[in-house]
Amino acid sequence: MLRRRMGYSDPSSGKDILGNRSLCFIFICAFGLVTLLQQILYGKNYIKRYLDNYDGSFDYNSTACRELRQEIMDIKVLTINMVNRKKHGHGYPSSFHKSLCLSARVKTSDLFERWRNLQVCRWEQNKEEASNFKMSLSRCCNAPSFLFTTKRNTPAGTKLRYEVDTSGILPITTEVFKMFPDDMPYSKSQYKKCAVIGNGGIIKNSKCGKEIDSADFVFRCNIPPINEKYSADVGTKTDLVTINPSIITERFQKLEKWRRPFYEVLQNYENSSVVLPAFYNTRNTDVSFRVKYMLDDFDSQRGVFFFHPQYLLNVQRFWAVQGVRAKRLSSGLMLVTAALEMCEEVHLYGFWAFPMNPSGIFITHHYYDNVKPRPGFHAMPHEIFNFIHMHTRGIINVHTGQCT
Repeated sequence: MLRRRMGYSDPSSGKDILGNRSLCFIFICAFGLVTLLQQILYGKNYIKRYLDNYDGSFDYNSTACRELRQEIMDIKVLTINMVNRKKHGHGYPSSFHKSLCLSARVKTSDLFERWRNLQVCRWEQNKEEASNFKMSLSRCCNAPSFLFTTKRNTPAGTKLRYEVDTSGILPITTEVFKMFPDDMPYSKSQYKKCAVIGNGGIIKNSKCGKEIDSADFVFRCNIPPINEKYSADVGTKTDLVTINPSIITERFQKLEKWRRPFYEVLQNYENSSVVLPAFYNTRNTDVSFRVKYMLDDFDSQRGVFFFHPQYLLNVQRFWAVQGVRAKRLSSGLMLVTAALEMCEEVHLYGFWAFPMNPSGIFITHHYYDNVKPRPGFHAMPHEIFNFIHMHTRGIINVHTGQCT
């Protein structure tokens, strides 16, 4: 009776002690704790490291940046998940999978995470590492003397052996000899800063065009589009551009009729020189020579060069030792190799070999389309993996993010 008159109530009534709401609150707290532990464990003590080492800047030689670079160097090999490979159609050769051992579905790749972390560090050339690498290239390949077929390195009356069709031999007649430059147009370390532009979708929306155009010398691969639609990302300056003879065959009917359209495409590159693998195999020779004849007919002053087959063979052997074993090296890797000898400092843009960017966002194969390469022809992941290691060692600067 007393309780009823005083309106007394049990303080625990109406409460959800260990009921649904309490359990939900406990679950949320537990989830947050697990997430934090994952960040610490899988992020290689990311939070602690940066709080401990941050000193107001992330210079190349700061303690934090040395640790971040070492974490990338600790990854010696890389593998791509077989299901992922089939899904995205990359067609990596079997040798690729045999030689690589780190699990890498791209969205959870340890390499990607370490590469993202390294972006807080300013890149700086390691002059000793860069010099040693250039010396190795000079001993094996010597681009300033043998990058192109010239009158000096391939005299008239001699015979030139093809890069792939080794049984094929091209006699250097007077007519063929006249198409060669007297000597190499470039010399060792001739340019201060060079930019080599790959065609990967990684460069899309990068806003790197101005930075690229500020380079002293710009290399491009396989006459990519550089019109107003793309110039903000890829720039327009071009000093040297490669042309794969298959492009001439497929898009311009071997120049048997489509000479003017091809000439107009080249006009987009102003006075840049063009280089073709005329002596890769016997099929490439006639098509490549037609480019030279066509430009002569239009009174063009544009330089036309042909890769020296022995140089390309030497480059293939050099990179095989570095773990890049493929039926054919990419045009981009060939240009990067030449740039390392021709330039004091080399910057790469548009080089990536995965269907996602380092942040796990899907990207197109090229910045202008999503056409994949022929399966098993190149070993692009190997190439990019080497570039990332070379960036870490201060040999080249690989740009995969937005330019400021």
